[in-house]
Formats: sequence, C-alpha cells, structure tokens
Amino acid sequence: MAYFSKTDLDSLHHLYRINLINSCTGYKSANLIGTKSVDNLENLAVFSSVTHMGSHPPLLGVFFRPATVARNTYENIKSTGVYTINHINEEVIEDAHHTSAKYDKLISEFEKTDLKPEYLNDFSAPFVESAPVKLAMKFVEEYEIKCNGIILVIGEIIDLHIQDEMLENDGFINLTLGKVAAINGLDGYAIPQLKKRLDYQRPK
Repeated sequence: MAYFSKTDLDSLHHLYRINLINSCTGYKSANLIGTKSVDNLENLAVFSSVTHMGSHPPLLGVFFRPATVARNTYENIKSTGVYTINHINEEVIEDAHHTSAKYDKLISEFEKTDLKPEYLNDFSAPFVESAPVKLAMKFVEEYEIKCNGIILVIGEIIDLHIQDEMLENDGFINLTLGKVAAINGLDGYAIPQLKKRLDYQRPK
C-alpha cells in the first residue's frame, strides 16, 4: 500500500499533490451551476463540491475557492441571490467538463458547448435543459474558511425538478436511472450503479 507522510505531501510536485488530495476523498457529486449576472449574462460552471446541509429547510452547501481572482459564478450568486444546480448525466460529460475553462464573464459557456439553457417557473437563473435533476436555489448565507480562504455558500432549495422515472414512491431519487455522473478527483467521471438500498439501522 502506498504511504505518504505529511512531509511527503508537502514535497510533492504541485500537480501530483492536487490530483492525490482531490481524489483521496472518494466520489463526489457532479453538478453544473447556472447563474445570470445583473446584466443578464448567462454563466455555467462544473462543481464537485455540492453537499447536503439539512432537509428542513432544504439546504445545500457549495465550496468556492478564494475570491482573489474573478469567480463569475460566485459573483453572480452574491449579486442576484439565485442560482441553479443541475446534475450531469452521461451524455453531456465532455461539454460539462469544458465549462471548467476560464472564459471571460462576457462569454457564456452555453455558447461554447451544446448545453442548452432552460427557464422554468419564471426562475431568473438558467437550468440545463438535459439535466435529469434540476434545483432552483436561493442564497442564504456564506462562511469563510479562515485557514485557506475557501468560501462556503449555503443556499435553500426553492424548486426541484426530477425526471419521473427516477423518483421512487418513498421520495428516493434513483440516480442510476438518470445515468447521473460522479467525479473522481478533478477530471475523472464515473456513472455509478445502485446495488442495494438498506433499511434504517438500529442498535443490535
């Protein structure tokens, strides 16, 4: 088994260390966050840092790198208060990954890919038309992680759109049926398969 001490990690080539640390946590959710600026410019970016924060109210967190350079998604969220989270499915992986390219805020990633914007229920931020699960989000609050400047943005789900066949009778969303992707590290994409659901566990 490979072993890395703290000293080893500190001395690694920076790209090797980035790949190692980003992939050691396991599979992460693969999402596209859609926003629109106050000037009505659409923006779309891939994120693997969306995490559940609570169910009532329904809250999700997204981690952003420090705002020391232009962060179009973060800036749009802060200026408009709304955004969308869209699951990436198998058919759009390459286009979804391309949204990680650093385009100027005047250029929409929708224009540089085959991904199509969709507007639902008069929500002002764009959804991704092909996404099997689409969430309309409202900004709630943010926290700075002081040790490295990362920003945690917390939002509330105010609308939720799910492909009919993916929604089971007890509210469980079967992501396998939507061929929803997961991210391994920064650039590895997988399509997980649901193997088994287990009952709620109590002490033996």
